[in-house]
Amino acid sequence: MSSFQHIKPAGKAQFKDRYTTKAAELLTPYTDGSKGDIAILGAPLSKPSISHSGASFAPDAIRRCLNSFTTYNIEEETDISGKTIIDFGDIAMHPTSIEECHQRIYQAAKEIAQTEAAPFTIILGGDHSITTSTVKAIKETKGTVGIIQLDAHHDLRNTEDGGPTNGTPFRRLIEEGHLKGEHLIQIGIRNYANAKAYHDYAIKNRVTVYTMKDVKQRPIQELIESAVNQLAPKVDTIYLSVDMDVLDQAYAPGCPAIGPGGMDPDTLSEAVQTATRHSKVQTMDIVEIDPTLDIRDMTSRIASTLLLAKLVK
Repeated sequence: MSSFQHIKPAGKAQFKDRYTTKAAELLTPYTDGSKGDIAILGAPLSKPSISHSGASFAPDAIRRCLNSFTTYNIEEETDISGKTIIDFGDIAMHPTSIEECHQRIYQAAKEIAQTEAAPFTIILGGDHSITTSTVKAIKETKGTVGIIQLDAHHDLRNTEDGGPTNGTPFRRLIEEGHLKGEHLIQIGIRNYANAKAYHDYAIKNRVTVYTMKDVKQRPIQELIESAVNQLAPKVDTIYLSVDMDVLDQAYAPGCPAIGPGGMDPDTLSEAVQTATRHSKVQTMDIVEIDPTLDIRDMTSRIASTLLLAKLVK
């Protein structure tokens, strides 16, 4: 095809502005010895979701949406075109066994942590059930884990009724001994989104809970800094778990469990930026986006900007 003047490979016949770098151009496939500023790994699992979910399609959607953004942050007057995102690709899931899928996520997260390819790693879900596996892997490679969870839901459901669903990850971590309740801080918990029994469980296990009322009454930067300062002296590493349904339904139509009264995208972005400035915050996941429900990739676009937020100092 190189002999033709105006013909390019399929999918590559796109307009290119000589002065513009698209954020997707920062993606670099991992090879042995690769080093980058951040790393990403797709965990395309949505079978354990309590509600209908196509969250397994989210890793691809988030990557694709990086093409919607340039590398220039005008507010910070910073161009991140020189940064590198190491892309480890996606974990191959078992077609029928949820337990095997969770085991594969654990193994993959542990393996990429051991490469030390980047100082910060983002796991692209998938539903929230993936977090149990990734946190277990981080605990084994980095030590005691603290978690800041941005979410509308406690995700502390019992496992007797439905097994290891996307509503159970933090309860499983606590009950399996991988996480102390006092090392879990939940921010953005909403009215009419949780059962009283699970709020009681959080209190009993000394989980710190900030509701959306707290988010509205206090600056998000203050809440996040308080959470980081609370955890940092007690743990070896801090894991940031971002469930996109922490956003109000007006901004996140692609979440399976949408609802009113949530955060706006600017608040979420500031929360992520504030948290990831701290050296102990080394891993993050982004979960609960169903691209089949989304409108013009609204939710996936927000998620892709969260990747870029870490690259702006």
